[in-house]
Amino acid sequence: MKLISKLTLFITLSKLAIVLLFVLTLPYLIGEIARNYTDYYLQQQQKKVLEVVAKNGVDTYLQGEQSYGSYTMLKEEYISLEPVEKGLVLDTIYTDERIIEQDTLNYRVLTHSFITENGTFLMEIGKTIETIDQYERPLQRIATYVLLGLILITLIIDLFYTRYLLMPLNRIIRTKIINRKFPFNENSVPIQTNTTDFRFLDDSLINLMEQIHEAFEKEREFTANASHELMTPIGILQNKIENLMGEPEVSDFVQERLIGMQKTLNRLKRIVHSLLLISRIENEQFSKKESAPAAELFADVMDEISHRLSEKDISLKIEISNEIILENINRDLLFQMLYNLVNNAIRYNKPSGFIHIVNRMNPDGSYDVDLIDSGIGIPKEDVGTIFNRFKKANQLEDSAGYGLGLSIVKSIADYHKIAISISSEIAKGTTITLSFPAELIRT
Repeated sequence: MKLISKLTLFITLSKLAIVLLFVLTLPYLIGEIARNYTDYYLQQQQKKVLEVVAKNGVDTYLQGEQSYGSYTMLKEEYISLEPVEKGLVLDTIYTDERIIEQDTLNYRVLTHSFITENGTFLMEIGKTIETIDQYERPLQRIATYVLLGLILITLIIDLFYTRYLLMPLNRIIRTKIINRKFPFNENSVPIQTNTTDFRFLDDSLINLMEQIHEAFEKEREFTANASHELMTPIGILQNKIENLMGEPEVSDFVQERLIGMQKTLNRLKRIVHSLLLISRIENEQFSKKESAPAAELFADVMDEISHRLSEKDISLKIEISNEIILENINRDLLFQMLYNLVNNAIRYNKPSGFIHIVNRMNPDGSYDVDLIDSGIGIPKEDVGTIFNRFKKANQLEDSAGYGLGLSIVKSIADYHKIAISISSEIAKGTTITLSFPAELIRT
């Protein structure tokens, strides 16, 4: 999952968690708010009553009676004053039941005792719980709507800001990682960003690619120069050996030694030619403007190598569609690639074994060719390294003798953007799959 997707998911889930937590705690919060407001309202009513008593006396309410009581028409609020014994001190707010005209109702009640010239009185001011509940429901709706609105606004802002914040990272991935082809010939342009972490990442990737490109160029230059320089002494040695072999006074023993030296020089010459070929491929010195039927290419390979099949009594079955045309290729390079693969399949096959070559078109337009053999197989630990130069996988030795044949195969495949995958099992055989991209295929 992409980083932007993870952040978006986290932001959304965190907002939903906040909403859920708020909804669960909302009744309690609103209830507390309503009760606090009611208590404040009762205290204000108390304050007004005490102000009237202080100004006009308690008889303003008693009017000659021992006590005073009054309530609204719907019994939502009431007030009462009654004398109590001297020294009683009360000042509380609580919830309790009261009977008013034979109706038992729950009230939020404020009780307060105060002293006047007429004695000590107890004041009760009450407000029904139902009235408080009437406040809670609209408050809950309003709070819920406000919360949802704020969550939606902040969610949109967070998503846009997150995308804006990660835009430099997306540009780094697009320009420095995705579709970048080794050896990084293009100059990398620094990403414009004021985020220190992204700038450091971009600079590090640019420096890394420059170092890799420089090291690759040095290796490629050395390979090309060394190969060219080696051809001259090899040619001189071959001429001297041939001249010595033509001398009549050279004994049979020396002739045998000279023949062995000639074979070694020929093998060295093949290695140098292979290195030069790899160097030319990596330097993109071959054109890719040719086209050829896939079946025709395999037929040419079979004509060239058919004598090897009879030597080991190996059966060959080819199922290649005649309708598949490979275009934008270098025919000679593809021939060399297929020849090396088939040659290895023969060399490391079992006596009286088989080679099966099949193809298939994929829904995305790409084209796969499977080379299946019944050979000795490749150990799992060597599968990932058999294309490395001069790397021998156990006793596997390709046509160049020291790992260069398969290295040539890999260079040609990379040059044409052909993917190679290997599936192998010891003593049971190997399957090599060549995946041709859709741009190389015409049907």
